[in-house]
Amino acid sequence: MPPSERSQADRKPELKKLISRVMEKQREVLKVDDHVKNFELPKTHMQLDDFVKRIQESGIVKDIDTIHRLFDALTVGHQKQIDPETFRDFYNYWKETEAEAQEVNLPPTVIEHLDKNECVYKLSCSVKTNYGVGKIALTQKRLFLLTEGGRPGYVQIAAFRDIEDVKSTTVAFLLLRIPTLRIKTLSKKEVFEANLKTECDLWYLIVKEMWAGKKMADDHKDPQYIQQALTNVLLMDAVVGALQSPKAIYAASKLSYFDRMKNEVPMMVPKTTSETLKHKINPSAGETFPQAIDVLLYTPGQLDPSERPGNAHPKLWCALNEGKVVVFDASTWSIQQHCFKMGRSKLTCMIMVEQSQVWIGSQDSIIYIINTHSMSCNKQLNDHRSDVTDIIVEKKNGIPSEAYSSSLDGTVIAWNISTLKVNRVFQLPCQNLTSIKLHNDQLWCCTGSCILVVSTREFRLQMKIEHHLKDVCSYFLCFQLFPERHEVWASYSGSSDLYVWNTKDFKSAPQKIHLQDCSEITCMIRVKNQLWVGSNGKSQGKSKGKIYVVNAEKKTVEKELVGHADTVKALCSAEDRYVLSGSGKDEGKIAIWKAE
Repeated sequence: MPPSERSQADRKPELKKLISRVMEKQREVLKVDDHVKNFELPKTHMQLDDFVKRIQESGIVKDIDTIHRLFDALTVGHQKQIDPETFRDFYNYWKETEAEAQEVNLPPTVIEHLDKNECVYKLSCSVKTNYGVGKIALTQKRLFLLTEGGRPGYVQIAAFRDIEDVKSTTVAFLLLRIPTLRIKTLSKKEVFEANLKTECDLWYLIVKEMWAGKKMADDHKDPQYIQQALTNVLLMDAVVGALQSPKAIYAASKLSYFDRMKNEVPMMVPKTTSETLKHKINPSAGETFPQAIDVLLYTPGQLDPSERPGNAHPKLWCALNEGKVVVFDASTWSIQQHCFKMGRSKLTCMIMVEQSQVWIGSQDSIIYIINTHSMSCNKQLNDHRSDVTDIIVEKKNGIPSEAYSSSLDGTVIAWNISTLKVNRVFQLPCQNLTSIKLHNDQLWCCTGSCILVVSTREFRLQMKIEHHLKDVCSYFLCFQLFPERHEVWASYSGSSDLYVWNTKDFKSAPQKIHLQDCSEITCMIRVKNQLWVGSNGKSQGKSKGKIYVVNAEKKTVEKELVGHADTVKALCSAEDRYVLSGSGKDEGKIAIWKAE
């Protein structure tokens, strides 16, 4: 930017903020690139923590659990430290095989058999097989034989999902026993056999890991598992290449994560879960560890012909820790916007206020306003003095008229959406205001000890639902309205029960619906005539996330969905056709469910 334009921009606070954010992002990118570009091999022995740091700096892999397994592999039979020579051998072998894979030049007659984004990651030496002589090629989806002769050809060995069994054995040839790999598939009667000799043990590990990874990916509708399996087998290959010792195969087996999981903990996905689950995505992919999903928001696609094609697609907004937001294209579930930051505090709520604005509330008391056309934040509302806890929109004749925001200190603010000016402010006679809902000019406010109902114009108190449990430690966690049924549904901290009140008769005891295998209800959303309830439970001492689909009319649990390995932290609906759930930091994934 020319100096004259820069000085003009610096006079405008919103432009100055935008420029500094762009510069900060560029510095972050350069910093990451420089780490890898200027990476220097270590000169001293490394304990685990130093090894993790070095591997991450090298750009090989970032995931800490994978690096821990790699450390175990490279230190087999030694004290738990890695010398500079072993690290150098591993690093050089990794880089060489990476370069070799990029140089694989397949003829068009072979490429036409592969999918668009399929790549060859590993080739065997030339081997004799019962399909002919050639090299076994590994892609992220299959094994095939690159046949030799006058012209290289393609013979399918197996798609990973089609494998039925893998064996490492030997066959007799004259006086020798030749190590042989056998692969049985579901679609062929003939078993594939390859005389892999010295490579046999490694290929046996590789094929089993890819097979197990593919099964996990299919069972859990999570394509990231196959990427993880691929990383594992490439690390195995580099470990064997670097160690060049009798213990190399045993060392490489330390990286057989999915194969070990398949054998140790057979993970059958319940039928109802499998039928309802459509896909899983990971907003923390490429990060050092998973991050909790604090809030989810789905925004429908736009039909405005002036929009850029990418902006016309529906979007899934995902709030992670420390003010980070990742945006997915909800038509493909691919990341559209890798990450932008809204301050440094935990984000608490998100809502599409109108077609061009998404408002995001934060624990730093600020409401950040995202322009959905530019996908940038250039406005913010600073009138709250405590954590922003919820934002809702009032519509008149289908058009947004006012927005209401709440904060933990009991403040409710009504906003003019067009001018972003404050219309009204009200202070509730309580603390711990955690969420608000709107119906028929009434604002329903959930606090720790009660649910208050006030009018939206004068904020006059009209109704109050008192905390009724004898356990004084419990407090209201979340609630949902079914106004056409004159019902309010709520949950308490530490309770596995849903409570349903009749809004015409608060004096009567609420109806109770018990949720089995649930420690605490964490979130809930209404989808048509159902209530989808996210929870926290325990299995073998670890947190697990379960979703209960409750029929609001019959007051019965229709489905129990076991889709997360940690607490369900967030739920959102995609036009009542799909429900999206996000989990805590032990898993940090989003599940997409079919709503009926």
